[in-house]
Amino acid sequence: MLIDSHHHLWTYSAEEYPWIDEDMAILRDDFLPEHLEEVARSTGIDGFVTVQARQSIAETESLIEIAARFPRVLGVVGWVPLASPTAHEPLRRLAASPWLKGVRHVAQDEPDDRFLLRADFNRGLAMLPEFGLVYDILIYARQLPAAIEMADAHPTLPMVLDHIAKPTITDDRFDVAWERDFRELAKRPHVSCKFSGVVTEIRPSADTDRDEDWSVEQIRRYWDVALDAFGPNRLMFGSDWPVCLLRTPYSRWLETVGELAGSLSPAERFALFSGNATRIYKLDVPNDPG
Repeated sequence: MLIDSHHHLWTYSAEEYPWIDEDMAILRDDFLPEHLEEVARSTGIDGFVTVQARQSIAETESLIEIAARFPRVLGVVGWVPLASPTAHEPLRRLAASPWLKGVRHVAQDEPDDRFLLRADFNRGLAMLPEFGLVYDILIYARQLPAAIEMADAHPTLPMVLDHIAKPTITDDRFDVAWERDFRELAKRPHVSCKFSGVVTEIRPSADTDRDEDWSVEQIRRYWDVALDAFGPNRLMFGSDWPVCLLRTPYSRWLETVGELAGSLSPAERFALFSGNATRIYKLDVPNDPG
């Protein structure tokens, strides 16, 4: 069983996806369930967790509808205006669907690096356990200190750190500040982590301005830290498709994580590639997704 804990779907428009700039031309296209089916058939992925790409209730509703119609979509991490004083109503309505498994806010784009500690936002976070929902943490490495404080304020809320908090990866410098704060966050047992979105954080070395191809060795130390900090029972595979296409085909990323996980036992590999996502997001995994 293979489960991708993190991917996106969209019908592209410049107005709805302003973050897709001219340097991301490959993403200026539609990525729909039928395209996801092609990915599944070519890679052997059995199921997917679809994650929001717009801060829109309409998108969350659309993703829930897709999950109800396409068996390979096992759950949705959507968006709800958690900082709104009326957040409870859309949470109640959307959480009535068995497909909504979690909520995410694009905190990485907030101008305040301590946005995660805002009182209004935390009032919204405090509602999530009532509905059995997970909170996905989307941040850059510099925002990890705020994420640690946020996690401490909500010890009963399951949280999942997306993309190992997006460290800056280069050949000539290891992100030591990321490692320090990442390991500190990992001490919270209610926080898990996705090994996803890593290749898009690789940057050219200081002695070159070329966006060169990447190698497994460039990310191995980040994998080693992630595995050591969270352990095989709180780490899960994710592709970040189609965003990963900026740097890698889906198949290459899957093969890369498989290579990095080569020393794991069969039980640990199962946890990484399906068991953890199933448990944390409470996925209803069919015997044969079709």
